[in-house]
Amino acid sequence: MRAVLDHVGIAVRDIDAALAFYRDALGLEIEAPEDVVAQRVRAHVIPVGQAALELLESTARDSPIARYVEKRGPGIHHITLRVEDIRATLTHLRARGVRLVDDEPRHGVQGSLIAFVHPSASHGVLVELKQAAPPRSTLTSQRVTLGDFTLTTLHDGLFRLDGGAMFGVVPRTMWERQTVPDDRGRILLAMRPLLVEADWGRMIIDCGLGDKMDAKSIDIYGIDRTRHLDHALAECQVSAGDIDVVLATHLHFDHFGGATTRVDRRLVPRFAAARYVIRSAEWDDATHPHERSRASYLADDFVPLEGAGVVEFVDGDTEVRPGVRVVRTGGHCANHQVVFIESGGKTAVFTADLIPTTAHVRDVWVMGYDLFPMETLAFKKRFIRDAIDREYLVFFEHDPIVAAGYIREQNGRRYVEQVL
Repeated sequence: MRAVLDHVGIAVRDIDAALAFYRDALGLEIEAPEDVVAQRVRAHVIPVGQAALELLESTARDSPIARYVEKRGPGIHHITLRVEDIRATLTHLRARGVRLVDDEPRHGVQGSLIAFVHPSASHGVLVELKQAAPPRSTLTSQRVTLGDFTLTTLHDGLFRLDGGAMFGVVPRTMWERQTVPDDRGRILLAMRPLLVEADWGRMIIDCGLGDKMDAKSIDIYGIDRTRHLDHALAECQVSAGDIDVVLATHLHFDHFGGATTRVDRRLVPRFAAARYVIRSAEWDDATHPHERSRASYLADDFVPLEGAGVVEFVDGDTEVRPGVRVVRTGGHCANHQVVFIESGGKTAVFTADLIPTTAHVRDVWVMGYDLFPMETLAFKKRFIRDAIDREYLVFFEHDPIVAAGYIREQNGRRYVEQVL
């Protein structure tokens, strides 16, 4: 484990007076302030050489910084050590009996992950551990070998959904430690299809949002496709025409909107040479939506496929191609399914909306979007136990940082060991 000094946090009572010294008197450049909503604090970062100073201004009377200043006055609040893998560092410290404030990382400024060590373990100093946010370029294609298969996590950009809906009955005070919402209450999510390459051809599992959304929807969902699926495929030296099979976990727009595209105002299959494998019961649900599901099933995403004669319907849990099988989970929608990929004695699982992000590895962290949440909970409990015991490589379709990893458990605490 290697740690370097990242910054020193300084609690201030009067930000204007503090800036008069650090900025005006010393002539230091100060970055634009950033609000950390979960901590009710505004951070002003001042780069100084290889490290930085961080002026911490309270934005609420009951915030931790406000209480600190009221009790002890302004001054050094903490020191921050930067580590490469914060979860591995926490595991390392727990194994040595170090007392922690945070058992799991939470989000800090500039997209980082942070966790605090209790001052009693560090001789009276509040120590913050920080894993810097990955650069935007990490939203790229990443590859791993599984037996005879090559698995490549792709991307179709970023979007935002309501944080409360993403975490269901979990209180905001808990989930915002994992992901900070924007000023409209939305959290950042990725769309990560998976490319499977085998001797029988190329399969893509789910295919993202696509390019058919109107301006209103782009605003509502905060859609950012600056980098999208075509870029991801190009990074793999693969084109849409090279895909042999498109496998749907379900037909919601953020998973299957990319199945069709407009050419001369006509809707056509985006993957011209592919067979589209869809569960029959899911097709029935998608083509007969009700009040709760209508906003998620957009007919333009899938109906044109049937007219083009490219749909391959499957019934029940089955092997759709050698080494690739689907298993119904229900929960999120009646016929939601996950995909097991098995080769060389190893197993990977594309979990789609069963476990959309790494924060959802907790059993009861179930989305409010799920039509049958107790069904999600029951399947999820069984699956995660198997994933831990049998070491499944789990792919997280919506996590903006972690594309894949192993679910681990230590002393009753779950975490994800990142692989991609």
